[in-house]
Amino acid sequence: MTRTPPYLHVGDTISLVAPSFGCTTEPYLTRLGAAIKRLEKAGYKIKIGKNVYRNDGVCASASPEERVEEFMEAYLDPESKLVLSVGGGEFMNEMMPLVDFDAIAKAPEKWFMGFSDNANLTFPLTVFSNIKTIYGPNAPSFYEKPFRASAKDALAMLAGEKHFLDYPKWTFGTKKTDPILWRPRFNRERIIIPHKYEQPVEGTLLGGCMDSLVNLLGTRLGNIDAFLEAHPEGIIWYFEACDLNALSIRRALFQLREAGWFKNAKMFLFGRHYSARFPIMGVDRYNAAIDILSDVPMLFDVALGHIGPSLPMMNGAKCRAAFEDGFLVMDYLE
Repeated sequence: MTRTPPYLHVGDTISLVAPSFGCTTEPYLTRLGAAIKRLEKAGYKIKIGKNVYRNDGVCASASPEERVEEFMEAYLDPESKLVLSVGGGEFMNEMMPLVDFDAIAKAPEKWFMGFSDNANLTFPLTVFSNIKTIYGPNAPSFYEKPFRASAKDALAMLAGEKHFLDYPKWTFGTKKTDPILWRPRFNRERIIIPHKYEQPVEGTLLGGCMDSLVNLLGTRLGNIDAFLEAHPEGIIWYFEACDLNALSIRRALFQLREAGWFKNAKMFLFGRHYSARFPIMGVDRYNAAIDILSDVPMLFDVALGHIGPSLPMMNGAKCRAAFEDGFLVMDYLE
């Protein structure tokens, strides 16, 4: 059984880290400042890592060595109950060979939460250190007053809530002309498309951003055989894409399948895939998956990914995924 960190309580300390981008540009810089105030007003204590406001690495806050040092210090800090990333980015993978998974596995369990490029951490921390993680909003997403949608659900999940629903509406987000602290209008109807879905499915949840995860293949961080063998109940996979188009998604799923990741897959949940919203040469975000994974139940266009709001997902948790009255319903069973 994957280990569950202690749930987050008001008064606990949250450590902010920058394992990928730092917050040096807008709207992230202003939103992070507002988010810190919102979280402190909600009763949490905030520690700010040394790389959070840096942009000194190659498309990253700092060098891989400095980013790992910041992360490990935060994770092993006895005062901190949650390590929260301040941003996604491009090259978090370059720091991953330096992460001490053994030290993390031996340390008291602690939550790590991040989104997008942070799949480079949320996924291996679960697979190799046997600790649940949350693929959920980065720190600047907590800027809204009051918290809503993804941010509200992420805090509820960290506090131990077990029942979550897909959101009724969604949005492409704010425009460049909108004020930085503007609240996006959720004005597009949710439409989830099922494929071979007949009944709720139970299994262990695992997944993240395909852009990041497919790059783990061929590395030691891509060998998940031991984790799959330890979970004979099967895996409910969830995926979303940032930059991959429909053709790239088809290629990525083929690679993951042939690498053996899906040998005990029980269900697939796919996000809205902003980058793959247009077909290319007859390939769309639906048949890209169906043609490769046709024998497994799937739900398409769930509230997951870079088109918000996005449901937080708990890697390593046993859950029940259901499609009821047009909603994705997620119930965590442990």
